[in-house]
Amino acid sequence: QVQLVESGGGLVQAGGSLRLSCAASGRTFSRYAMGWFRQAPGKERVFVAAVAGTWSGGRLYYADSVKGRFTISRDNAKNTVYLQMNSLKSEDTAVYYCAARSVSGYSAYEADYDYWGQGTQVTVSS
Repeated sequence: QVQLVESGGGLVQAGGSLRLSCAASGRTFSRYAMGWFRQAPGKERVFVAAVAGTWSGGRLYYADSVKGRFTISRDNAKNTVYLQMNSLKSEDTAVYYCAARSVSGYSAYEADYDYWGQGTQVTVSS
């Protein structure tokens, strides 16, 4: 029903920046909470950031590990959510996944999200 496609991943040097994009389908995109998760090799997938839908005021939420460095935003007219990543560290290396909830309230829990993209690789060299 809802398809998500991530883009913008790649190789970047430590201290550099990268912006990820997630294009979504659906007529009610603006109502959906959107999240970013990441999974490093051999590790479980963890929460990175989320933005609430319009019914929840578009509030932002970040994992402690990325606060002050990453910024999540959305453009509802384009059905797109972004993750601006600054001051990248080697620890940020992972596959980054975009996810959507069918409600407006944001969540840091993987199980609360209904739709997932295929992921995009981010590699930070040190």
